[in-house]
Amino acid sequence: MTYGEILFRTATSFAALLVLTRLLGKKQVGHLTFFNYVTGITFGSTTAEIIVNRQITLLQGIASLVLWSLLAYFIALIGLHSVKAREILDGEPTILIKKGEILEKELAKQHLNIDDLIMLLRNKDVFSPKEVEFAILEPDGKLSVLRKEELLPATKKDIKATVTPIQRIPTELIIDGKIVEKNLMKMDVSVAWLNQQLKKARIHSMDQVFYAELQLDGTLYIDKYQDSIP
Repeated sequence: MTYGEILFRTATSFAALLVLTRLLGKKQVGHLTFFNYVTGITFGSTTAEIIVNRQITLLQGIASLVLWSLLAYFIALIGLHSVKAREILDGEPTILIKKGEILEKELAKQHLNIDDLIMLLRNKDVFSPKEVEFAILEPDGKLSVLRKEELLPATKKDIKATVTPIQRIPTELIIDGKIVEKNLMKMDVSVAWLNQQLKKARIHSMDQVFYAELQLDGTLYIDKYQDSIP
């Protein structure tokens, strides 16, 4: 293989990779899920083979990248329109610590040991599970941590105010215009109450709601499909 051929294959592969990653969007670039991570690795290794492997023609290599991109794009579209598909494809967040108590069974399900958990907590500047109200392992493998109320910045403890124990975490009730039934049951919230809150916000149809979340104080955060911000 001549230097000219290598340079041509490299430039062509680079251009194809640039176009395809733009097609897949920022979610792929950010490796937000394990599937995104695997797709990124596959792209890199396939591109390397296209550049240096003479047994693979340039057309075959580009075709392979395009096909993989189309499959990834198709999977992303399915997840975009189906909550159940997102749960299957991307997985769900997992609570590892609740009210300072480590949930050993959930930890084992995620193939994590206590050292892994402590390391993830330290990455969040938390040095003891006792400080944690909730620790949630996200589908991308990162840990989200909600400290106990009295340990949050500008805490009520500092000003000696009465501390109300946290009874719930912010929970999604509507996604893509559809009610998340299991969360309604979990939070002991009725459809009638939900509809009442929507009416107060001058929303007359569930289809207008992109996302609705039950807050810590029991109020409802609503994000509509039609944003008011230009």
